[in-house]
Amino acid sequence: MNNKYRMDKPPLTEATIRLYVGGNEVHTASMGDGPVNALDRALRKALTRFYPSLEEMELVDYKVRVLSGEHGTGAKVRVLIESRDHKCSWGTVGVSVNIIEASWQALVDSVNYKLMKDEKDK
Repeated sequence: MNNKYRMDKPPLTEATIRLYVGGNEVHTASMGDGPVNALDRALRKALTRFYPSLEEMELVDYKVRVLSGEHGTGAKVRVLIESRDHKCSWGTVGVSVNIIEASWQALVDSVNYKLMKDEKDK
């Protein structure tokens, strides 16, 4: 992840991901308004060609809660993500001492839920 500072505009964040889909390596990057937005865009950019229904999915809410404040910046966080498509909405959770890791867990679970839901609806 890399923050791009521009003097005349708010900073953009770039996320780069590498994953495997059905034995195919997919390596992509995307820009976003923050790290979670960039990760969300990069993940769906990588997967949409294999799973076109992800186009209709959107992240509608993102919340972070510190689970134990006595550890300062080393405290565990819980990330709650609410997503939706044209049929319903759902929530996913990620927990880690790393806010990006917790966000990634929740994003991946949200995409997996969407794909399992679509498979069930066939």
